[in-house]
Amino acid sequence: MESGAVKVLVITGSMGSGKTTIMSEASDVLATRGMPHAAVDLDGLAIAHLPTGMRDPLLMWRNLRCIWQNYANTGVRMLVLAQAMEDRQQLDRLRDAVPGAQIVVCRLTATIPTMQSRVRSREPGMFRQQFVNHAATLDAILDEADLEDFAVVNEERSATDVAEEMLSRAGWL
Repeated sequence: MESGAVKVLVITGSMGSGKTTIMSEASDVLATRGMPHAAVDLDGLAIAHLPTGMRDPLLMWRNLRCIWQNYANTGVRMLVLAQAMEDRQQLDRLRDAVPGAQIVVCRLTATIPTMQSRVRSREPGMFRQQFVNHAATLDAILDEADLEDFAVVNEERSATDVAEEMLSRAGWL
């Protein structure tokens, strides 16, 4: 890896595909191998109820830029991100937030019923049905975007197996 380069692995996929779970497992796999890295679920960087009338589509990316700078200052040069990447503009925003990023995108896949079942079991709140329904819609959006470098099936396999396959195919193991 060239000086200043940052290896970034983006885990994309629809709701219920396992992005957060596999990101966490990939982090564990890297940690057990002594590989310094950071892992960030990007959705968590945008959870906010902003003042009335304010909308900030760049908030998540600005937050990532700040967080990344802190990791980079410690010498971390590998970053695992979980985020449904719906268009190329999001990849451009990622490049702006993480200077020197060498991005590889892995799409996690599962059947629509599997993803909907996962969402149904994890979402107890008032938006449960909307999220369940959105799994199929988002999957179609990701099909259209076609941003992934490769896809990994995340169904009827252990999280460790999925994470190791993803990291191997990304060239990190």
